[in-house]
Amino acid sequence: MTSPEARRGFNDYPLHRALGITLEEVRPGFARIAMKTSGLTLGGIGGSVHGGLLATMVDIVMLEALSATRQPGDQFAGTAELSISYLRPALGDRVFAEATVIKKGRSLAVAEVSIIDEQGRLCARGRTTYALRAANPG
Repeated sequence: MTSPEARRGFNDYPLHRALGITLEEVRPGFARIAMKTSGLTLGGIGGSVHGGLLATMVDIVMLEALSATRQPGDQFAGTAELSISYLRPALGDRVFAEATVIKKGRSLAVAEVSIIDEQGRLCARGRTTYALRAANPG
């Protein structure tokens, strides 16, 4: 369950606010965000959400799902790889992204992300590899 403070902090982040992205749910290994579409986000085929913004959603939601698994000593080092397959235009007033961490090791974590429209149709599928490193002692 997402605390109101965590949700408020996420929603107030300038990039998230500019893009209309809000945090819907987060729990260890899972997160869901929503993006309200606007003139800023609709630059894709047939008035759909721009593909680059869908890739941005993949990265944002993955990090929320992974952050919810953070343990003492975990040091996040950045996205190492991100891929996305566009399956259909993302249309509608809101688009959702759901991330599931499928493997978290000592140096890498892998997550899969689904981009879904308001009708529940799968619009894109993303996969990320995120780098972790050992915390600096002392």
